[in-house]
Amino acid sequence: MDGKHMQIGEVAARTELSLRTIRHYEETGLVAPSARSRGGFRLYTETDVARLMVIRRMKPLGFTLDQMRDLLDATDRLDTGTALDTEEREALLERIRAYQQEAAEQVEKLRVQLSRAEDFEGTLRARLEQDAHAARG
Repeated sequence: MDGKHMQIGEVAARTELSLRTIRHYEETGLVAPSARSRGGFRLYTETDVARLMVIRRMKPLGFTLDQMRDLLDATDRLDTGTALDTEEREALLERIRAYQQEAAEQVEKLRVQLSRAEDFEGTLRARLEQDAHAARG
């Protein structure tokens, strides 16, 4: 990390999250700004942006705020650089594996939904093309 701080507007643009959503994630304890300006403005780092991106990617897969918090806690503990005993490290990795598996299952469900949606759109398109062809004559 280069130590560069960004204000919430830049973070919102980079993460494609609204200011309100970022503030909500702060209120719920999912992410906290790394610093505050003298004027009290929230200041974020690249690490904070990466954390928000994890949250953003979990949301459409149906993960709850508690699940997001739990996963972030596990990754934070692994990333602290503090020595963990083998049992603790394996328990944290197992938590992450469980989230990865759940994410994979949700992705598969979304693929099925997308396929059905594409079939439906194709059916409507074919119907419109059929009607347009009939109208021409």
